[in-house]
Amino acid sequence: MRYFRPRSLDEALSRLAEFDDARPIAGGATLVAMMNADLLAPGALVSLAAIDELAGICAAADGIVIGAMTRHAMVAADQRLHGDSAIVRLAAAEIGHPAIRAVGTIGGSLAHADPAADYPTALTAAGADIEILGSGGRRRVAAAEFFEDFYTTALADGELITAVHVPAPRTGGIAVYRKIARSDGDFAIASIAFCGVFDGDRCRDARVVVGGCGPTPVRSDTVDAMLVDTSPGDTRLTDAAATLAAACDPMDDVRGSAHYRRALVRRLLPHVFAEACAAAEAQSA
Repeated sequence: MRYFRPRSLDEALSRLAEFDDARPIAGGATLVAMMNADLLAPGALVSLAAIDELAGICAAADGIVIGAMTRHAMVAADQRLHGDSAIVRLAAAEIGHPAIRAVGTIGGSLAHADPAADYPTALTAAGADIEILGSGGRRRVAAAEFFEDFYTTALADGELITAVHVPAPRTGGIAVYRKIARSDGDFAIASIAFCGVFDGDRCRDARVVVGGCGPTPVRSDTVDAMLVDTSPGDTRLTDAAATLAAACDPMDDVRGSAHYRRALVRRLLPHVFAEACAAAEAQSA
C-alpha cells in the first residue's frame, strides 16, 4: 500500500486521481479500524493531515465554517456554535470518548456516513451545507441531500469534503440533542436533534431529525409543522411523535430492534420538546 502526505488540496486531488483504489484519510478513527478488520484494503492512502486550510473553525458572513480536518473535541468546545447552531457542538460532545474526539475529524465522520453517527443528524437539523472539492471545482450540498443511503454520500470519485457551513443562529434559537446508546461512547440506537424557536411556552418553528432509525437521517416536514404553536403536555405532541416514528425506517441489529427504535422515538420527542421549551424560557428570563 502506498502512503502520501500532500501539503495542498491540488496535490491531494492529484494523488486520488492517480490510483483507482486510493482513499483519503483524515483522523483515521474509522478508516484504520475498518482496515484492521479487513473490511477495506485500499491500494493507496492520501493523508489530509498536512493541509492547513482544512483545519479550524472561523466565522463567516452567513454563519460558521468548520474545516473538514477539525477534530471533534474542537467542535464540541467552540462557543461560537450557540443558539440553534449549538446542535453541532452538542452532537460533537457525544462522539465516542475523549481519545476518539481528540483524533477523529468532522470530515472523516461525514464521509463515512454511518446513519447512527452523531454529525449527520445534527447537521441536517442545523440546515448545514457540506462543501466539496473535486476536479470540477467546489460545490456545496445541503446536509439533508448529502446522505443518500447507508454509508453512501453525494461525494463522487476523487472528491473531498473541505468544510461544513453552519448557518448563523436564529434569534431565540434553541438546540437539544439526545442520544440513546447501549453504552457511553457507542453509536446511537436512536437519537433526536431538535432546533427550534419559542415564544413563551409556544413553539414558533421546529426542525426535528432522527438518527439511527433509517439509512439516512430522518426528518418530516409534516412533523415540524405539527409542532408549531404546540406547548409541552399538548396532546398534539403525542400525535407528532407517532408520525415521526412512522416516518422512520429502522432495522433490527445488535443495538436494538426496529420496534424498539420506533418506541424510543415516540418517547424521546416529547421529552426533547419539553427540554427545549424550558431552555427557551430560561434564556428569555
